[in-house]
Amino acid sequence: MKFRILALILFIPVLAFSQERGVGLRVGEPFSITYKDFISDYISIEGMIGSAGVNGSSYYQRDFENNPPESNAFYISHGVKKGLSFNVRSAYHEDFTDSFGITEGYLLAYGGAGIQLRTNRVTYSYTVEQVGNGNLLKDERTNVDFGPEAFIGSEYYFSDLPMNVFAEFGVFMELVDRIGHLKAQGGIGVRYLF
Repeated sequence: MKFRILALILFIPVLAFSQERGVGLRVGEPFSITYKDFISDYISIEGMIGSAGVNGSSYYQRDFENNPPESNAFYISHGVKKGLSFNVRSAYHEDFTDSFGITEGYLLAYGGAGIQLRTNRVTYSYTVEQVGNGNLLKDERTNVDFGPEAFIGSEYYFSDLPMNVFAEFGVFMELVDRIGHLKAQGGIGVRYLF
């Protein structure tokens, strides 16, 4: 009987840990609303929806030059509007509370992978004559990027508040649109736990 009570007391924190789900805001790339839930003691799933940042200028110029609207089109410039970003991912977590001597709350480190879909609206300005001699024309396109992401991070759970804070860094690799293009991503955020 004593063993059962002791096992129950030791197992309660694990049960509480695996039941924590939260919704919050992630500031960074991508800027997102995040929902995270634990499906086991160490494994979480997360969904994010938000605003996709833009790539560098040479990324869009190269896209235009590889796929011009007309065979004799000359690139002049472009403008990009932020679009949408959708992420679905999973992570493995380890408790590092004791390693850092934390006495209030607990600290988890995690690493994982997922998939990401990103869109941006791009407006190209170009001419069909030599630069400076022709009429300025416009070409609007939706840039769609899809691929896997890998990330690492850390999150702190407060003992007296139903919330956690987190910071993470990752890399997204395109498989659709420009195969192999890598984009560094990262963010900080806060989640309300329920």
